[in-house]
Formats: sequence, structure tokens, C-alpha cells
Amino acid sequence: MSDWPRPVVILSRCLELEPVRYNGQVIPYDFVRELEPWVDYVPVCPEVEIGLGVPRDPIRIVEVDGEARLLQPDTGRDVSEAMRGFAESFLGSLGEVDGFLLKNRSPSCGISDVKIYQGLEKSASSRRGSGFFGGAVLERYPGVAIEDEGRLRNYRIRDHFLTKLFALARFRAIKRTGAMRELVRFQAENKLMLMAYSQKELRELGRIVANHDRLPFGELVGAYEEHFQQALARPPRSNSVVNVFEHAAGYFSKELTKREKAYYRSAIKQYRERQVPVSAVSSILRAWIVRFEEEYLLPQTFFAPYPAPLMSLSDSGKGREV
Repeated sequence: MSDWPRPVVILSRCLELEPVRYNGQVIPYDFVRELEPWVDYVPVCPEVEIGLGVPRDPIRIVEVDGEARLLQPDTGRDVSEAMRGFAESFLGSLGEVDGFLLKNRSPSCGISDVKIYQGLEKSASSRRGSGFFGGAVLERYPGVAIEDEGRLRNYRIRDHFLTKLFALARFRAIKRTGAMRELVRFQAENKLMLMAYSQKELRELGRIVANHDRLPFGELVGAYEEHFQQALARPPRSNSVVNVFEHAAGYFSKELTKREKAYYRSAIKQYRERQVPVSAVSSILRAWIVRFEEEYLLPQTFFAPYPAPLMSLSDSGKGREV
């Protein structure tokens, strides 16, 4: 696939772009620059947008009488309503969005690993949750690709984020056509990817596209989008991915030599044992697809879910089971 769509990504401004952190710093993050040629960024810093300066006294989430409040301990300022108002206004004004890349652990932008304190004192106990802006993002956009920069340092999470991000952008392009034949083609080209992610949703999406009730595109596409997002909700399991590998390899079973089959089996074993990434096996199958000119497999997004330059094998080692 050469004509990649450009996903729209809402990005925390402090990640690589501008020194808008509370301490006046910018956070170096190479992934932002690597992704930049392929997407359209919409930068945002909620804390600056509600009038907090740079540098500024830190804010934190504190539970007060059972309610989460966004407070600035050093000044006693409560910016809860200001942040909620900004989140509602900003998110409500956005057009089409495919993903969010937000600062982790931020009391505004964090999505899962934010400290929520039980008091204002430094020694107060805490639990983990989402920030005020990040929580609003999760509530309003549950189906898009949402991650923080900490989690994206994990290879499997990053691969899933990119796969989902570009899949949603491709679907947006299909919606704009308003053509049923394009939706049918989209379903066909994503069949193996959907097979890896969720066979249940693959069947449901197939039923929707079959359109036995002859519904117009406008009535059908909403249901398709809902189930397409549900299919991509979580990274695929390795066993499901192997099933797709085996399905694809079956197209070449009669043409391959014993050594080629042995090499492929070895790669499958290494993938099962997490010694190599999914791309190691996909590249073998892609070579055979081109070699044997297998027309059904050539357009399958499973083998090239996002631009090759974005492929990186770096892995923090954290969150492997996520």
C-alpha cells in the first residue's frame, strides 16, 4: 500500500514540540518526529489553555469529600471547572479525529497512570486514574486510538496503536466516498487483520456489509464503524495472529520447498516464544505473496498496516501483557 491516509492526531504540546511543561521544559520524544511526516497533528496543552503560565506551580488531582478536584497546592487555586470547561469546548469543536497521543501521568492529559491524592499534603496516599482532560478524551472518543508516550515505548502497544490509527484513517476515507462498493472493498482488504483481532467482529462486519436489507450507505456505515472500532479495541492475541499466518501460508503450500517451509516454521516458533516481532513472519509471507502474485493476499492490510518507516523494534519491556 503506497497511498497512505493522513490520520488526525491530537498531541500534547510538551512532547517534543514546545517548552510548556510546568517547569518550562519540553520532553524529548523521537516518536513524535518519526510520526510527523505521516499524520496531521493538532497540538494542545490544556493547562496553558486555561491560563496557567509557564513555568507554573504544579497541579494535582485531590479527592475532596469523595469528589476529584484539580488543585494547585502552592496557591490553593481550584481549576477543576476551568479544565472541565476547556475539555468540553475543545473536544466538542474537533472535527474528524483518529487518535490521541498524550503526556502520561499528567493530572490534565494522563489517561491511566495519574496519581489521585487523598489530601493536599505531600505525604498523602494516592491511587491511579486518568487526568481531567485525558478522562474526557476517553469518555468522548472511546473508539479511536488513544495512548500516552510512556506506554508507546512498548513495541506491542505501539504496533497496535499505529495499526488502529491508520485503519481508522482509511475508514474515514471510505466514509467520504459514500459508496457501498468501497465499503465492500474495505472489508475484503481488511479481512485478515480483522481475523487476527476479533473473529466475532469479523463475522458481524461481514453481515453488515452483506446488507441483506438493502439499506442505504448512510444508514449502514454507522453500524459498521461501531463494530470496526470494537474489533480494534485491544491488541490481537498471538495465537490469533498465528492462525492468520497459517491461513495465508496455505495459499503457497504446494509451491514451497522443504527448506522454505522449515524456515517459516522456525519463524513461527520464534514469534510464539516472543523472540521476534510479528513483522519478522509477515515479511516472509509478503515475499511469497509478491513472488507467487497471490491477488487475494496482495492488498491485505494485515501485512502492511502502517507505513514501513514507522516500524521500530525498540521495546521498553514494560506492559508486555497489555
